[in-house]
Amino acid sequence: MTLIGHIKEIWRYPVKSMRGERLESCAIGDKGLSGDRGWAVRDEMAGEIRGGRQIPRLLHCRARYQREPEAEPYPAALIELPDGRELASDDPAAATALSEWLERPVTVWPLRAPADAEHYRRLPGTIDDLREQFGRVAGEPLPDMAIFPPILMQYVAIPGTYFDVLPLHLLTTASLAYLAAKNPAADWKVQRFRPNVVVDSGALSGLIEAQWAGRTIRLGDVEFDCYSPAPRCAITAHAQGETVEKDPSILRTIVREANQNLGVYCSVKTAGRIQIGDAVEVSSV
Repeated sequence: MTLIGHIKEIWRYPVKSMRGERLESCAIGDKGLSGDRGWAVRDEMAGEIRGGRQIPRLLHCRARYQREPEAEPYPAALIELPDGRELASDDPAAATALSEWLERPVTVWPLRAPADAEHYRRLPGTIDDLREQFGRVAGEPLPDMAIFPPILMQYVAIPGTYFDVLPLHLLTTASLAYLAAKNPAADWKVQRFRPNVVVDSGALSGLIEAQWAGRTIRLGDVEFDCYSPAPRCAITAHAQGETVEKDPSILRTIVREANQNLGVYCSVKTAGRIQIGDAVEVSSV
């Protein structure tokens, strides 16, 4: 294993596509950070679980747990609306308030069992739908959909989860610095990219994690299998609350300078606990 750096930030997102909570430490199970994406919003007009790609206004809401989610079923998350109201995710009033804010009828759901496949069913879509969700403009390529787990062609997430792809999204300061140098006028706040773990990679430079697919990543004593680079979608360009402004140039830069990718997706190899300051190591193969 090669030492890459140390954990700088840990982020958990109790409700899919809402802003999350920054942690000092967190338990890791087979679904990544305990409680991550424990809840999601279903668009009742469309009949599908949806996130910020289709409903950008979700990104203006924030969610946090009032008590630590130690095991499923996870406790309710506290949802903070842009007007300051706070409602529990299992309170029917939350769905009513969110429907008003999002200007469409929605409901809020905890994780369902993998056997409830219909809950996770993906609606048929078109190439134009994909281009809109990934925020691609004329002349820009779509990601190679073959890199995603095949089951995601049928379901919005692997049944039993609400992750877009896999349980852990990791991002290094080296990659952020590389892209910021390519577009220094843009605001490269880490929250824009919604990682679970930000790695301080010290003096290393370039898109270092883009080469990690197929390798083992160790965070402290917890190991992960690196699956693939993370193709970026329209969410990176959207505003998030009052601190992250809309900026399409962010996505243009990632597509042009980083082959569409920023960060990596990982699955959990061993359970344990991670904390700020833990060493980050990567295997050679």
